[in-house]
Parts: sequence; C-alpha cells; structure tokens
Amino acid sequence: MIKINSIANINKKVKNFKADGFKKISKDFDRIFLELKADVEKKNKTLNVLNKNFNFSFKTKDLQKFKKYRSIALIGMGGSILGTEAIYNYLQSKIKKEIFFFNNLDDTQIYNLKRKKKLSNILFIIVSKSGNTIETLSNAFALNILKKNAKNIILISEKKDNFLFLLAKKLNLFYIEHKRNIGGRFSVLSEVGILPAFLMGANIVKLRLRVYDWLKKKNKQTLKNNVLEIINLINSKKLNSLIFLNYAPELEKFCFWCQQLIAESLGKKNKGFLPVISNAPKDHHSLLQLYLDGPKDKFFNIFSLEKKGKEQVKINKNIGVKSFLNNKKIDSIKIAQKKALIKALTKKNIPCREFIIKGTNEEILGNLFSYFITETIIVGKLLNINPFDQPAVEQVKVFTKQLLN
Repeated sequence: MIKINSIANINKKVKNFKADGFKKISKDFDRIFLELKADVEKKNKTLNVLNKNFNFSFKTKDLQKFKKYRSIALIGMGGSILGTEAIYNYLQSKIKKEIFFFNNLDDTQIYNLKRKKKLSNILFIIVSKSGNTIETLSNAFALNILKKNAKNIILISEKKDNFLFLLAKKLNLFYIEHKRNIGGRFSVLSEVGILPAFLMGANIVKLRLRVYDWLKKKNKQTLKNNVLEIINLINSKKLNSLIFLNYAPELEKFCFWCQQLIAESLGKKNKGFLPVISNAPKDHHSLLQLYLDGPKDKFFNIFSLEKKGKEQVKINKNIGVKSFLNNKKIDSIKIAQKKALIKALTKKNIPCREFIIKGTNEEILGNLFSYFITETIIVGKLLNINPFDQPAVEQVKVFTKQLLN
C-alpha cells in the first residue's frame, strides 16, 4: 500500500490557482486522463505497458534454461537498466542470486569481474532499445562475452537494423524484441524489467498486478490533486529543484529511476525540475542547512518505508548514562527524524509531499512505478511538452560518434 500526503495536505499555505486558470487546467487534466486510459488499450502507444493483457515478446517457458544461473550481470544504460536496479534494490532480501549491474563505463568494474569470476557461469542480459548504445556495446565487448552460439547471453533491442539485433543473428544468440513504442524510461514494466525480474526470482505476475490502478476512477482524484499542485508550483517559476529525500535504503534505486523519468520527460522548453537524490537521515548532516535556510527554489518528495525492523538501541545499565535513545528501534528513530523534517519544512512554507510505502512486495513496487509514469506523462502534457522524446540527448550522441570516428 502507498499513502500519499499531498503538497496541499502538508503545506496549508501553498497558493491555489486563480479560479479561471484552475478551471481550465482541471478540464485539461480530465481530458488527458481519458486519453491515457484509451492509450492503454492501443498496442502502438507507450501506455499500453500498463495493460493487464500486455503482450510480452517472450514466454517464461523459453527462459527456464536460464534459471540455472546463480549469477546475473545486467548491461545497459538509463532506462534499460535503472528499473531493474530498482526492482533488485527493493526486493533484495527475497532475491537469492548474485547480481551485477554495468550501468556506466568503468574499466575497474570490468577488470574485477574478469579477474574474480568465471564469465561462462554468469548470465549476461544486454539491453539497448536502439541496439546501438555506445556504453552498452563497449562494456559487452570489453568483457569479451559476445561469442558464436554463447548460451549465457540474452540480447534485448528493437527488431530493426541495429548492432545488437544484427549481432544476435550473426552469432546465433538468444534475442528478445524491445517494443518500439515504449521508450527506455517507461520500459520497466515491459520485457526490459520483467524478464530480468523473472530470472532473479521475483513474482512478475504480482509485479504487474496493480499497474493500472492509478487510471481507475477511484484513484483519479488523488492523482489529479497531486498533478495540479505540481503544475501550480512549476507555473510559479520559483522552483528549480526536486529533492527526493529518501529515508528507505530499499528505495534508493527507485529514486534514481524517478530521476531519469522526470528529467528526460519534463526537462524541455526551459521547463522542468532538476531531480536530486538525497539519502536521509545522512544528508541531515550535510545538506539540511541549505534545504531549510538556503534559496527557496526546491520542492521535496519524501519517501519512507513502514516495516518491522529488528535492530534496537540498547544502552547497558552498567555504563551509568541515561539516554532517550535507549530501547528505541532504528526505524522509529528515522521516522521521528522524518516527521521533524516535515514539520520544519512546513514551518518555513517549503513545498513537500510524503510517500509512505507500507510493505516490500512486488504489488506495491509495480504500483509505485505506474504512479510516477502516469503522473509524469500528465504533467508533461499539461505543460504542452512531449514527455516521450529526448531531442537534446540525441545531439550529444551525434557529437560523440563524430569524435570517435
């Protein structure tokens, strides 16, 4: 279960839209909401990924031969790997396999894996929507794993004239098609995230069980309130940064997934927030002074996880010192710090909202993915920007290839 304490519920002084502006944007939300519901049913639309009958490019029976691997290495960039990292991070206590993520160009990581592990005993899942991602190809070739008839490799890319697809045919490697209509940052609930989740041992049926929930009528008002409050903040032109203040280590990689989703979807036409991941309570001792007393240009998403932690502060009576920390659980200390932080933000009228995650299971995580996908797309459309493209990034790719040729 996810509990969302919205901006308006926490920050009572947040200014509302002017009546006429609010009425128009409210109607626009209703129209876009219906459009997204319709898009879920269309196979050529990105939101089809939230369809309960989504047509995967693989069958689990064809993956059974890969279940024997106790070590899995994921090679990808951005949306091709961030969602899988989030799944692993959140469900790590349930996953019994050794997982490696190659999500950057790091020759030390490559060297260490080659030196310490027998690569033939590792299942490599290589993901690139375009099939031509420079970093992904560089890591795969540096590891020297792409060999004819290799049985420990899965390639995922679009089925067209690209490097990975051509390589799959030439070397006779196991290949899965990446849907063309689903961009990388929206792909976690497609083959890109679900296939690795299955091979890691997660329950993929439950992971997708509640992905449509936020487009149901009963949840519309919660989504609408949050979207309109965000639009209000953006239109104020006073905020530049969105801080993901995270009190749950299990959600750290999910926050990084959100960072890409929001930055690439909304960072256009001089609009959008700079999403920053800030782990708490650690950052209370480095960034909190700035958050509370620096420029008032930030909006906070605050995450916590309700769980029954076992670790407890025990102060030996023989020490002869009393403390209010005695017999307090570590989790209860963090919750107190979170509540204190929200109280301080509210007192200074700094906009924030709270996400309380109740449990660590696949249904909740899938629901959390779909919430931010749905919210981000609607915000983008209300800002009159295309949330699905990334035109500025393409220019850097062109320049890089020119420099390497």
